[in-house]
Amino acid sequence: MNLLEVNDIHTYYGKSHILFGVSLEVNQGSIVGLMGRNGAGKSTTLKSIIGIVPPKSGAITFHGEKINGLAPFRIARRGIGYVPEDRRVFSDLTVYENLEIMAPNKNKGSLPWTIEKIFEIFPKLNTLKSSRGMELSGGEQQMLTIARALMGCPKFLLLDEPAEGLAPLIVQELGRLTRRISEEITILLAEQNLPFVLDLIDYGYIIDEGKIVFKSEVEEIRNNKEIKEKYLGV
Repeated sequence: MNLLEVNDIHTYYGKSHILFGVSLEVNQGSIVGLMGRNGAGKSTTLKSIIGIVPPKSGAITFHGEKINGLAPFRIARRGIGYVPEDRRVFSDLTVYENLEIMAPNKNKGSLPWTIEKIFEIFPKLNTLKSSRGMELSGGEQQMLTIARALMGCPKFLLLDEPAEGLAPLIVQELGRLTRRISEEITILLAEQNLPFVLDLIDYGYIIDEGKIVFKSEVEEIRNNKEIKEKYLGV
């Protein structure tokens, strides 16, 4: 079942045409990768889905409902979480406060994601719960940004370049956490760290200069040397 369908979207920054007819699908319960070089259009695709940079044409449907044209907060309320690439933690708040501020106010006892569950999955954050956001390392901030998105109890998660700028050991831990989260939430992962993303995804799309140029099951991407060299630089 397709949870998300992006159909022929064209997105602009001002007069600059950035996405050219991008189409992709994400099935319920999967991890789908959106791969490409820096500036290829990965982040713009995610921002188009969440409504930060709405497409000028095309359609985006979630659970069969058209969502493009809605304000970002209304899209989020329909069950889409967004983890931006720039790790927007609240620097003056503690880890605990960063999480608490995102918790829904109603029916907290029955929510699928609680602070206690977050600390169980992210034990590092539990040890840092009294530390302020500005005191965290880049990897710790990334974990907090993901955890904070989960506090909104999304059904679907957009992850934008989560491994960027992180040490290999932190990237490995991030992969473990992403697998654990995917047991409960469908994920669209935009990433240029190829070993990281290929180890996680079920299906992948490659974007170049704002166009989807290749799509396939993960093993075909892994074994296609020509495609990787041409569009991913490996």
